[in-house]
Amino acid sequence: MLVEVKVPVLAESVPDATLLEWYKKTGERVERGENLIDLETDKVTLEVPAPDSGVLVEVRKNTGDVVLSQDILAVIDTAASAAETSAAAAAPAAPVAEARPAAAKMGPAARKIAAESGIDPASVAGTGKDGRVTKGDLLAAGSAPVAAVAARPAPSAPAPVAMPAGARAEERVPMTRLRKRTAERLLQAQAQAALLTTFNEVNMQPVMDLRARYKDDFEKRHGVRLGFMGFFVKAAVEALKKFPVVNAYVDGDDIVYHDYFDIGVAVGSERGLVVPVLRNAETLSFGAIEQQVRDFGERARDGKLGIEELTGGTFTISNGGIFGSLVSTPIINPPQSAILGMHKIQDRPVAEKGQVVIRPMMYLALSYDHRIIDGREAVQCLDTIRQLLEDPSRMLLQV
Repeated sequence: MLVEVKVPVLAESVPDATLLEWYKKTGERVERGENLIDLETDKVTLEVPAPDSGVLVEVRKNTGDVVLSQDILAVIDTAASAAETSAAAAAPAAPVAEARPAAAKMGPAARKIAAESGIDPASVAGTGKDGRVTKGDLLAAGSAPVAAVAARPAPSAPAPVAMPAGARAEERVPMTRLRKRTAERLLQAQAQAALLTTFNEVNMQPVMDLRARYKDDFEKRHGVRLGFMGFFVKAAVEALKKFPVVNAYVDGDDIVYHDYFDIGVAVGSERGLVVPVLRNAETLSFGAIEQQVRDFGERARDGKLGIEELTGGTFTISNGGIFGSLVSTPIINPPQSAILGMHKIQDRPVAEKGQVVIRPMMYLALSYDHRIIDGREAVQCLDTIRQLLEDPSRMLLQV
């Protein structure tokens, strides 16, 4: 029986996808659920698994092609064997990438590291599910002793080109779809919104003391470390309840208010910045928030986030502090009207009760669309977040 391999149904906000790389050639045996090809969209990289076991008898789309939902990518013959189709495989066919060995199954992040480091994935023992080679496996292999690395066959490379002394080279690399889409949205935000940023600073000592007091009990109960993001999400939700216009957006001549709080959490990945969304954050516990944030980070690194997880959102939190940023002005994520920027925690002298003391301080930034959010609302919203973080019991009592 012939089974068609189709492009998955894409979200309404994702019109098409680009075919990245085939992992099988015509005439090769495939197993049900085995990844055949990667598709890149504006938001995520999608794996297309084999819908059934059999032999790949036809490839209809090539690397670099742009495809739509439900387009036919290939055809699998469930009744054929690889031996029966060897002649067909030898015949001229649509060019596809050389298949990877089964032991070299990898996610997008791992493939990028392998390409940059020159490590042969087939020589690395995969520790992931079904023998998948992970990012960690490749990083460990890259740090192996020199003798062990030298024992591996050197990857083929073009002969070096002699460059005149003092010559300078340039390399032109096309943007990925994600990078192009990010660029478009950032320009859209600056061109269509009246952006303004207000700043404040927060004493993180109360939150740090609370984390230190309960971190062990929290991790035992929830299976995840108690981080800072749970406090910031909770504080943001309470502040947005008091200032609902900060959680709204502009639609033509209307302001659309939400009675729910879908908080986007900006996550850096190998492919660029993505913003998965915590749905109905007002209903989530600290444990649920920390679990979802950790899951988002892990799957963002492996390119496993789903399109639906990156769609929507009413407000965004971005943590530049993890990269060492002391202060910055984040850009809103359209059509949202505001974004909170977290920054590096740094010991600084501050005045308390007439004395100078050293406290772990963090600068906060709230960028907002001045078309619908007045400065008074933005400043008070950010100050509310500061108050909640400096006295976390307020979040419990909702005062």
